[in-house]
Amino acid sequence: MKRRVRIGGLEIGGGVPVRVESMLKVSLAEKEKCLAQCEHLLSEGCELVRAALPSSELTGNLSWLLKHTALPIVADVHFDPAIAMAAMRAGCLGVRLNPGNMPIYKLSEVVKTAKDLGVVIRVGANGGSLSAHHLAAAGGNAAAALFLAVQEQANLLLEQGFEDIILSAKSSSVGNTLRANAFIVRAYPDLPLHVGVTEAGPGDGGVVKSAAGIGVLLTQGIGDTLRVSLTDEPEREVRVGYEILKALGLRRRGAELISCPTCGRRRADVMQLVKLVEPLLSGLPDGSTVAVMGCEVNGPKEAKNADLGLAGTPVGAVLFKKGIPVGEYPFETLPDVLPAFFKTRN
Repeated sequence: MKRRVRIGGLEIGGGVPVRVESMLKVSLAEKEKCLAQCEHLLSEGCELVRAALPSSELTGNLSWLLKHTALPIVADVHFDPAIAMAAMRAGCLGVRLNPGNMPIYKLSEVVKTAKDLGVVIRVGANGGSLSAHHLAAAGGNAAAALFLAVQEQANLLLEQGFEDIILSAKSSSVGNTLRANAFIVRAYPDLPLHVGVTEAGPGDGGVVKSAAGIGVLLTQGIGDTLRVSLTDEPEREVRVGYEILKALGLRRRGAELISCPTCGRRRADVMQLVKLVEPLLSGLPDGSTVAVMGCEVNGPKEAKNADLGLAGTPVGAVLFKKGIPVGEYPFETLPDVLPAFFKTRN
C-alpha cells in the first residue's frame, strides 16, 4: 500500500480519501484576511491550504495563523532553506520546497529539522518553471522534463533517508500533466501524489480543463490530494474539486443534483425548477441525490431512483420521495411546498 503521511491531523495517501486543497490568495502580511479566507475555506470543506512564504519576516504571521485556524497549512517556500526551517520552527507541519535549489549541506539541515519536528515535505515541478537542463535531458519533451525535475528532487530527499514526501508535477497542458504523472507513478508507486492542472484559468474554461486532467488521473487511481487551480476565489476551487470527486464516485460531499438538459418534449420549465431546488440542497445530508426532470421519457424513473425527485407535468411537478409519489403540485405553489418537502430527507 502507498505510504501515508500526516500533516497535523490530516492523513494523505495510503488509502484514505482523496484530499481537496487550495491556496491562500492573499499575502501573509495581511494575517487577518488570511484567517478569514481559511475560515471560508473550512466551511467549504477544504482540508489543506498552501500559504506563500517568500520571506522569513512573515513567519510570525504564519505562526499566528496556525494558532488561530484549524485548517492545516503548508508553507510554500520553494528556494530558501532558512525560510523553510523558520516555517517548521514556527509550527508549520508541511513545507513546499525545491531541494534542487539548495546546497546539500543546507538541505541536510532542512531534512534533519523536518525529521525532528514531524514535517511533511512536498516537492515537484510546474511546466512554467522547467529548467533548460531538464528540457535538454528530456530531448525537448516537456512531460519527460517534468518527471526528471521531480525525480531529481525526490531522490535528493530519499538519499538522505527522508520519506515523508508528497510529489507533484503540473502543467497548464492537460496532456503533459497526464504523461508526467504517469511517469511518476511508475517510478514512485509508494509516495503520495498531489494532482492538478496548473494555471487552468478563469470561468468555465478553467473548470473544464481542471476536470479533464484531474478526472483522467483519478480514474486511473492516480492522485491522493488535488487542487483545482482557478483564476477565481479559492472557495470555488474547493467546490469544483468536490464536484470532480463526486462525479467520479470517489467522495460525496453535499447533495448531488441530477437534472435533464431539457428539450421540446419538456412539460415543465426545468431551469426554473432547478432555481427553486438549488438553494435547498445545502440542508441535505452528504450523499443525498435529488432529480429534477422535465418529462415522462426519463423523468419518473430518474426521480424515483433519487432520494428526492421532481418530474415535470403539464401543470407543475410530481414530487417523489425514495421512489414513492407524494403529490402533484402546480408550479406556482412549489416555492411554498418544496422547503417542507426537502426537510423530510433529514
